[in-house]
Amino acid sequence: MESVWDYPRPPRLERSAARVTVTHAGVVVARSDRCLRVLETSHPPVYYVPREDITPDVLVAARGRSFCEFKGNASYWDLVVGEVRVPEAGWSYERPSPAYADLTGAVAFYPGRVDECRVGDEVVRAQEGDFYGGWITADITGPFKGAPGTMGW
Repeated sequence: MESVWDYPRPPRLERSAARVTVTHAGVVVARSDRCLRVLETSHPPVYYVPREDITPDVLVAARGRSFCEFKGNASYWDLVVGEVRVPEAGWSYERPSPAYADLTGAVAFYPGRVDECRVGDEVVRAQEGDFYGGWITADITGPFKGAPGTMGW
């Protein structure tokens, strides 16, 4: 078991060999066994999928932007599968701060905005709230930031 309260701040970036899949509208849009995980106090892990492991032409640049004090400026991506468009389904750091340079171009998907995210054979639960994109699996324990009343943590 991993407790999110054992994760560091600033966040730790680590490689993961776990098989990660993201599916929407019946299409596997991402599949990788070489993701990066970001681990930050009070947050479930966020998996970043290398761009080369994402189905070509399913991501379209979105207008959204945000700033992380550690990783830098984030860009957002709409997911387009056939006629289905999911606004801001994922985000990336195209020019992250030096400590997070390995994230360059990799995309994190919000598990609550796509039909299914998996780590191995396990379906991921989405972190509560609409800002954080943590992936909750059976081996991750909280409580987790993101639910009502937790923004001040």
